[in-house]
Formats: sequence, structure tokens, C-alpha cells
Amino acid sequence: MSGLAHYLEDEGIPTTLFALIRKHAEEIKPPRALAVPFELGRPLGAPNEPDFQRRVLRTCLELLEEEAGPVLADFPDDAPGADVDQEGWACPVNFAAPVEDMSDEELLTQTLLQEIALLKPWYEESKQTRGGRTNYGISGKAPEEIPAFFASLVVNREDTASPFKDKPAPLAFKQMVDDLRYYYMEAAIARPDDRVTDLDIGNWLFGETTLGKVIVEIRDWAMESDDKGFKALAVTAMVPTHQRHHTKHG
Repeated sequence: MSGLAHYLEDEGIPTTLFALIRKHAEEIKPPRALAVPFELGRPLGAPNEPDFQRRVLRTCLELLEEEAGPVLADFPDDAPGADVDQEGWACPVNFAAPVEDMSDEELLTQTLLQEIALLKPWYEESKQTRGGRTNYGISGKAPEEIPAFFASLVVNREDTASPFKDKPAPLAFKQMVDDLRYYYMEAAIARPDDRVTDLDIGNWLFGETTLGKVIVEIRDWAMESDDKGFKALAVTAMVPTHQRHHTKHG
């Protein structure tokens, strides 16, 4: 978006945007950007906080008053609930301990399928609560169609073929991993607790699920891979900063 903003400005269209990764905005220098300290995928901060979200949006739009740039401002506050003790929150589903053996492709596939099946009623309840809305769906694959590809990546690495004829494997992985993360997270907050934070969800996903272990395993491989597509994703788009203590590379 930072790069696109330059083209729009050249056509006389003023732009302002949210920068979830401040370093990117520093390097690309969009005309106007608001750096926000929130989880990737949540440019307005916390869900179900309309007053806070409006304040974030208003702050970003106010940058349009700046006639010349580049302007990079920082939103001063964390999302609501970021500093609250979350001892009371728990996912409504209790899984078995995550798989430790990352060499058994069939075991990984079946365990991920089991997690997906256990979460399905809660995902559907969460979706219904939001009037049928969900962030799941960018990949075009059903949740049950994804685990075999992930398990193959863990075991076979770059020898794994993309499940799409028109998408390279890194792009296929990015879209499917985003879908599964949304599926798991939406299911986990089917019974919302106003105090739950991104850190709580991250601690659960990467600490208590086989999906989290699989994502970490793929990132550890991708960080050292010669595949430029996977390596680029590994640096910024696989594991959030607050969960990188699970990885080899931090």
C-alpha cells in the first residue's frame, strides 16, 4: 500500500494509510502514514471496541490535512486490554498436547484435521454471532483441504508442489495459513471475553496447538531456505513478533 500511495498521489489523489510494520513505511516513505502498534491484520486495534477504532481511524484521516510529505506519525496508545491480566480466558476446546514428532507426515495431517473438526462447532457459532461474517476464505480451500499441504511442507520442504495450478507454493501457503489462523482464532473467541487480547490468542495458538507448531517449523525452515518466496514470508508474515520465542531465529 505504501508504494501504491505514491502512484495515487501522482494522479492528484491524496492518500493516508495505516503502517502495521513501521520499518516498511520508513523505507518506502508513503506521503502520509500512521504507524500503529497493533497485531498484523488488526489496523484498528482491538475487536468490539468501536470508540477506540473510530479514534484510530480519525487520527489516520487527520493526516490528510498535511499538504506535503512524507509524514509518518505514531498512534500513541496500545489496543484496549493489552495490559490486562488474562488469567481467566481459555479456548472453549481442549486439545491433546501438540505433536512433537515433525517427521511423520500422516500424523501431522491427521492431528490438524482433528483440531479443525473439534473447532468447527465453535467456528460456526462465532460466525453466526457476527451475522455470518468471517475472515476465512481468501484461499478458496475448505479447512479440511489444507492440512496435507502443510504437513508435506514440514516433511518435504521445497519439494512440495503447490495445490493450485496458478499460484506458486509460497503464495498458496500464505493464503491458506491466513485462512487457518482466522478459523482457529474465530473459533477460540466464540464465547468472547472482553479482556482477551492478541497476545492471549497468540499464546494459545503457538503454544497449545499443532497448527502453531507446524507454522513455527515451516518458518524455521523457510528462514534458511533458498526459496525467496518462502524466505520473504518467514521474515515478517508467518509468526507474530510476540511469539517468535518459539522459533530458532527470533
